[in-house]
Amino acid sequence: MELKLLCVMAHPDDECLGTGGILAHYGAEGVETYLVTATRGEHGWFGDEKDYPGPGALGKIREAELRAAAKVLGLREVNFLDYEDGLLDQADPIEATSRIAAHIRRIKPQVVVTFAPDGSYGHPDHIAICQLTQAAIVAAADSNQPGSASEQHRVSKLYYMADTRAVFEIYLSVFGDVMMPVDGAERRMNPWPDWAVTTRVDTVAHWRTVWQAVLCHRSQLPAYSRFESVPEESHHILWGQRTFYRAFSLVNGGRKMEKDLFEGLR
Repeated sequence: MELKLLCVMAHPDDECLGTGGILAHYGAEGVETYLVTATRGEHGWFGDEKDYPGPGALGKIREAELRAAAKVLGLREVNFLDYEDGLLDQADPIEATSRIAAHIRRIKPQVVVTFAPDGSYGHPDHIAICQLTQAAIVAAADSNQPGSASEQHRVSKLYYMADTRAVFEIYLSVFGDVMMPVDGAERRMNPWPDWAVTTRVDTVAHWRTVWQAVLCHRSQLPAYSRFESVPEESHHILWGQRTFYRAFSLVNGGRKMEKDLFEGLR
């Protein structure tokens, strides 16, 4: 059986910061790795406001950066959903779900990884891509949806990224208080307690690869260059061990800590 991993993210650079370790790890192992990204991050500008090239131009820049990072990580394929950065939660949910489901049916991954329901730090795009991905997994397996029976695909395992306090503390030391105001409320990163983590994947052998992929996102370097000052031990924590919550599995279960996203499938 050919093993396939699909990561469904919201913005360029999510694939590195959130899933770079597993993409490099499983890609090197021979697993087919795929990425679907909802937006081109065209409003994510960290430089001087007068230098902002505009959403169209920045979107092209960030797409190129993502494709360069994907090459470093060894991805098989990258696809965009073509939604606007910052407005994903306002997209037509039926249309967006159908777009993701079409990729799931075509790629036929056993494992899908996306953001947790809290969007890491409450980012509306992150929350939306989690909700849409979950719906798309259901739609991809639904015989009542358009398409032949051979096109239907049942995903075996869904995972949420689940950053622990160790990762949270590094982000706090680098960026300070990570806060996002949404609808009059302050949203912040909330680390997952260790007991809630179901899966830890050792990716330390690939942490330098992930860091090189992060550096491909040159338009974001005013923010990410701060990571250059952290000790190697912190890089190991950030990129060398990724933690997840197994949202569902059709092939295994229980409290025993997984070390492999494909446990129960090999």
